[in-house]
Amino acid sequence: RFGNVLGSSGSVVPLFRQQIKEGGPVTLTHPKITRYFMTISEASQLVIQAGAMAEGGDVFLLDMGEPVRIADLARKMVELSGLTVRDGDNPEGDIELSVTGLRPGEKLYEELLIGDNPETTEHPRIMKAREDFLVWPELSRKLNSLNAALDRNDMVAARATLAELVSGYSSTGEVSDLAFTGADTNTAALDVQRARL
Repeated sequence: RFGNVLGSSGSVVPLFRQQIKEGGPVTLTHPKITRYFMTISEASQLVIQAGAMAEGGDVFLLDMGEPVRIADLARKMVELSGLTVRDGDNPEGDIELSVTGLRPGEKLYEELLIGDNPETTEHPRIMKAREDFLVWPELSRKLNSLNAALDRNDMVAARATLAELVSGYSSTGEVSDLAFTGADTNTAALDVQRARL
């Protein structure tokens, strides 16, 4: 596991670069959101070195240093482009930073390690996660239980099974059991309902 790879597809850096090139605005989901970043070289080294250490089923984490505030990154990219940020302090600036709001499920702070107490490895910047896992027979049983709940359109049971399967799972919103409420239960409606889990 590692954070965002600078310049990779879907990364904020190419997005911000394009938005700056087009005259803005540069869009942020939240002014305080932070993310970890690494270079393509660092990401490649992590994968190769962690692969050499792996014994099977291991999860490794790179020491990524301090998280970067995305608003600071956007501001710095505007300035490095030879432009200025348009804000309350500089209403005549070139590029506006626009806050669009957090997307569903998006967090302000990135958590790279799920478990507690990561173990050190031979490499000073690579740690090994000590995370809970289910042996295949138990995982298979729970997945079958989840599938059965979905086949019955029992969203309460499906959420309960997800809570057992995924450490820290918490569903947002109300259960929308279309079969129970008597709403249209066609396949498309059920697919939408399942997607909300």
